[in-house]
Amino acid sequence: MTEIYLDSAATSLHKPPQVARAVAEAICTAGNAARGAHGASMAASRTVYDTRCLAARLLGCPRPDHVAFTANSTMALNMAICGLLTPEDHAISTDLEHNSVLRPLYALQRQGMGLSFLPADGNGRLDYDALEGLFRPNTRAVVCTHASNVTGDMPDIPRIAALAHAHGALLILDASQTAGAVPLDMTALGADVLCFTGHKSLLGPQGTGGLCIRPGVEIRPLLRGGSGVHSFDPDQPAAYPTRLEAGTLNSHGLAGLHAALEYLLAEGVENLYAREHTLMRRFYLGVRDIPGVRVYGDFSAPCRAAIVSLNIRDLDSGEVSDALLQGWGIATRPGAHCAPRLHRALGTERQGIVRFSFSPFNTSQEIDTAVRAVADLAR
Repeated sequence: MTEIYLDSAATSLHKPPQVARAVAEAICTAGNAARGAHGASMAASRTVYDTRCLAARLLGCPRPDHVAFTANSTMALNMAICGLLTPEDHAISTDLEHNSVLRPLYALQRQGMGLSFLPADGNGRLDYDALEGLFRPNTRAVVCTHASNVTGDMPDIPRIAALAHAHGALLILDASQTAGAVPLDMTALGADVLCFTGHKSLLGPQGTGGLCIRPGVEIRPLLRGGSGVHSFDPDQPAAYPTRLEAGTLNSHGLAGLHAALEYLLAEGVENLYAREHTLMRRFYLGVRDIPGVRVYGDFSAPCRAAIVSLNIRDLDSGEVSDALLQGWGIATRPGAHCAPRLHRALGTERQGIVRFSFSPFNTSQEIDTAVRAVADLAR
């Protein structure tokens, strides 16, 4: 049975073929970036630099040297949160967040940092009117997702950014679900730091990601070590991106990310988003009125991630996901999705949720098969 892959919010499975070719070529030709002047090292350095430029262009970062690469968005978020906040500060986040945001914040809270959350209701909608009252004189940052990995809903980031800046706070944006999937400009959105991963909608390899940092934002390094420059300085070099890139970079993975970014820029993220959105709407309209099916999220919004999450009656989400795989070859993601606060708001802590997430490489026929499968299970 051919597998129908509808788990792109976890990682993109189908990638442009040039991504794999770029990784294979780099494995055979790339040396250690910024660690020598010979051909192999220089080739890696050029690839890394060119990838910074492409990422800055795609994500609206004002300066390529303010794109620092990491292994994933979890690492990027830890760098941003732990490198900007201290136990003396206060931070605000939301009930939509992934554990990659929550756990670093909770760790700082245990050290004494104040922490408040903008609540979500039973439909996953944020109470924006409550945000003003959460700010304190020592509020240093608002940390917020650009799209929920559970429902696909996108918060009103310009509104949140404007309020944060009015109170002298920074906005740290988790773009794990939107980078490459939604037209995105961190400057226009008002993000001071944007964290991204390469392996989801950027269509790159796993083990790639990074931060885009607004000029003037000073992040303390989380890691310290070899940088290839200032070797006699006991401190980590102060200049970006070296400040945040201790150790050998994943030049092989970044070569693949480079190919993926070129593909996205050539195809146009807006065009890929339109295709994903069409597939997502086709599935949503097909399942929303099936008796016994509950769909989560706001589908009236003009822009959202290509995610549809649902439950069938009181069936455990794991059982449903397994039945979809065994009976129809459909790959989905059940469970809590590393988003405990949102599941508490939705009332799905025990049942979990079955998440269907789409990519531009899915087909209408696959979507129609998934709709039929949900209808059969609901009966």
